[in-house]
Amino acid sequence: MVPESALILTIMTLLVLTLGYLGVPVAFSLMAGVMVGTAMVPITYQSMMGQLFNGIDSEALMAIPFFLLVGELMTSANVVIRIAELSQALVGHVRGGLAQVTTVFSMFFSGMSGSSSADVAVLSRTMAKPMAAEGYSPEFVAALIAAASTIAALVPPSIMAVVYGAIGNVSIAGLFLGGIVPGVMIALGLMIYAYFFGPTGFKRPRATFRQLTNAAGSAALPLMIPFILLGGILSGFFTPTEAGVIAIVYIIAVVIPILRPGHLKFMWRDFVTAGLVFTLPLITIAAASDFGWLLAYLRGPIVVAGWIEHVAGTDPYAIMFALVVVFTIVGDFIEPIPAIIIFMPVVNQLTEAADIKPVHMGVVLIVTLAFGLITPPYGLALLMASKFVNVRFAAALRASVPIYVIFFVTIAVSIFFPDLILYLPKLLFPESVGCFKGPSGGYICP
Repeated sequence: MVPESALILTIMTLLVLTLGYLGVPVAFSLMAGVMVGTAMVPITYQSMMGQLFNGIDSEALMAIPFFLLVGELMTSANVVIRIAELSQALVGHVRGGLAQVTTVFSMFFSGMSGSSSADVAVLSRTMAKPMAAEGYSPEFVAALIAAASTIAALVPPSIMAVVYGAIGNVSIAGLFLGGIVPGVMIALGLMIYAYFFGPTGFKRPRATFRQLTNAAGSAALPLMIPFILLGGILSGFFTPTEAGVIAIVYIIAVVIPILRPGHLKFMWRDFVTAGLVFTLPLITIAAASDFGWLLAYLRGPIVVAGWIEHVAGTDPYAIMFALVVVFTIVGDFIEPIPAIIIFMPVVNQLTEAADIKPVHMGVVLIVTLAFGLITPPYGLALLMASKFVNVRFAAALRASVPIYVIFFVTIAVSIFFPDLILYLPKLLFPESVGCFKGPSGGYICP
């Protein structure tokens, strides 16, 4: 006979997936599952409403709207065009020139926005038409833009890392630093793929040293933003939330007045847009927190963790591989942020059981969820890119399949070479990976 809790969990999950396939927004699909599940257990709706607000009552989550505003200010003021010009000067002469430029541009802009959705919008607006004019196929353009946008989920100030750190009580600075290596790996992989297998594009002469320095000088002010964000957090001068505020003050007081003074009177629109955009992850976080709390009440995480431990034992590599499989499947149906919140109890239990560094586990799972942004049937980044580029999702999906190899390699390296992932956290922020100061100075890292 099926236990009652298992039956309730099954009904909740099937309801969420069914509503999702019917096009109901994720937040409302999750809340529908919560409402049905609550009706079947001795918990009041008032209690679940309180948990709805508890899920978003976190100071660390306040960093998200500020990072979104940074990206919105830089985009609407059209300052990012200077970064695109620098990317052009750096790699525009390489085979597949504009494809290379798109990837490098994404790396620069990812260090400002932290949002894959923002990256897709900016890359599509800036690079799609020039690439089409050079004969790049629309499906290749959509696939490349979507894949490049996932870098924003890995490198600082990744919103996904902020949510993971806030919900899982993991060092956000450590996740920022740990995500740099896989982010660079994906970028290099896309550039290699574009060089050997992508369209040739127009042949451009290599930029002269003067052109390169002019482009770097033109982009110097906006490129200071990643250093402000990461430098302030690592130095301990401010938290991720405060770093976002400082970056906004820098943009409003320095970048826009010098580079685009006419935009000052339109900045109120950027604040409104960022606030509206923030409501999307906020309501999703609240709904996922409610759903996750009810799953925990029904002992769902314990059951899932038990299944994984039964298969993988306490071997850290086997457990991480099993979680990658679970999150790959989950990421095909649910957005990354609710997936993190719902499954965090499972992740924490298995991380402790296998004695895995929380930062290492976090980076591996964030890379996996970033991969889910370009996989069917959901593939949010790929779906957005295909709409912006005006190409069928199925065609963009076919063009993305070879790019999956890059993510498979990156995930495998992230799992089996933890020292590579943890090198920067240990070097720049040792406390984030459990290191402590020794009696004779320096740090001891168990």
